Amino acid sequence: MQFSFRALQYVVATAEAGSVNGGAQLVNSSQPSVSAAIAQIEARLGVALFVRHHARGMTTTAAGQRFVNEARILLNHARDFARNAETLGATVTGEITVGSFVTLATRFMPGLLAEFARRAPGITVNLQEGNQQEILDGLVSGRLELALAYAYAVPDDIKAQRLTELPPYVLVSPEHRLAGRRRISIHDIGGDPFILLDLPISRNYFLNLFLTHGIEPHIAYRSRSPELIRNLIGHGRGYTIHNVLPRHGLNYDGGRIVALSIAEQVAPVQVVALSLRRQKMRPAAELFASFLAESFTPGGLFGANSAADSLPAESDGRAGSNP
Repeated sequence: MQFSFRALQYVVATAEAGSVNGGAQLVNSSQPSVSAAIAQIEARLGVALFVRHHARGMTTTAAGQRFVNEARILLNHARDFARNAETLGATVTGEITVGSFVTLATRFMPGLLAEFARRAPGITVNLQEGNQQEILDGLVSGRLELALAYAYAVPDDIKAQRLTELPPYVLVSPEHRLAGRRRISIHDIGGDPFILLDLPISRNYFLNLFLTHGIEPHIAYRSRSPELIRNLIGHGRGYTIHNVLPRHGLNYDGGRIVALSIAEQVAPVQVVALSLRRQKMRPAAELFASFLAESFTPGGLFGANSAADSLPAESDGRAGSNP
């Protein structure tokens, strides 16, 4: 059963726009042409790709979402083939979409993108940040080809390549009663106001750190913003636990935070490169994947242990933030 690339574009555009009219605008075509192509594909498949909502657009069925995911991957390969055919014998070119967990993006992506642009100027990298669930959904749907994330809740159809491990640290203000120590017990601070990075999957990791040691944290604030959490800590509103530490402890508003090692044995997080198992990587994406793995090896951008690379607290007692 064969479908034209144009017809596949119509289906993907309609799914993204949520209506035939919106899809037609995305692909610069007419509404009747898009409707006819979708109807023809549905007839040949014998299943509905969309649910039509009167005056409220369209949503994909379960079968339709699977079709859209596969079509998006195929269209990406087709675009790459066309570009590479035009530049046979030249360097790899193209456009790729890479995802990153938001806290990892803040710490690592600026350096990665700058160095990769220097090495492969013909490849454009579109970066999409998100939480762990958004990253996983993006890979399964084909919107992302590769992602820098954590090894949490990874389904079987996604491959995870280990890059490094990041241990957790307690973050407090310089005025906190424990700020002068280099290492503290979770029991020493467990009763203080805790500020939780409240993101899907991540929140479970942090809360389990306490539960493992029989502690119920006193959650004073919840936030999806690592930057807001850092600022709250700098103003003495509580403490938090994070894994990714920047090179300095200065906050946006000029306040400072201190990073303290945890005395107990606590599980580190694994930083991984994620990709869809069934999707053969395009040359441009494969090049970025190799560069990403290299960057976390000895001699790479972040060395063998990116946590130590990020930890000024060990030298001057000042630092700052995460999963």
